[in-house]
Amino acid sequence: MDALVQTWVRLGCQSERVQLGRLPGVRLPDLGIAAAVGGVGKAQFAVQTEHLLEASPGWDLVICAGAAGALAEGLAVGDVAIATSTVEHDYGNCFNRRPLPRFVAAGDAVESFRALRREDSSFEVHFGVVASGDEDIVDAERRGELRRRLQAIAVAWEGAGGARASAFSGVPFVEIRGITDRADDRAPADFRANLNIAMANVASLLSLWAETQP
Repeated sequence: MDALVQTWVRLGCQSERVQLGRLPGVRLPDLGIAAAVGGVGKAQFAVQTEHLLEASPGWDLVICAGAAGALAEGLAVGDVAIATSTVEHDYGNCFNRRPLPRFVAAGDAVESFRALRREDSSFEVHFGVVASGDEDIVDAERRGELRRRLQAIAVAWEGAGGARASAFSGVPFVEIRGITDRADDRAPADFRANLNIAMANVASLLSLWAETQP
């Protein structure tokens, strides 16, 4: 959250502290964005997202903005992954063969990100499935298994919770993640080292996107 806001301020955006229900937040009037911490894990993120939606009605879009580990080759540290759908990979249903819960991102939002004309070539933007589960992926074998099973490009924690809350309230949703690591044994150290870089790139992409919105 701090890295997002600091980047927006550095880009010249005004910011103001606000109270969104019971959660402290930041409003960026230049961008038409309000931001708050969603909490760690799918359940907490769902609870706080739903609270925000009910406490301050009138949202056009919910964006889960955070960090992720890369699953697909070709995603580098600092790149941004935009989910075309979020798949809840740790949904352990053993009673039947129903597919894992999948939440399709808001199509208009995804296409508006695809249409952006970017001048910043320091990072790439990738589109694809993002795996969501309350599990740190810090092993190359587990990373490969998730990639093969889901064809996901990145893995993170909270997205499915935000997607569920947004669907419950009828608000479009999209997950956007900055890549901090490769979901291998170096991930814990890489995450800490690269978090500010990844989130700054997410913030700059969101700033550019917000400027194109009516």
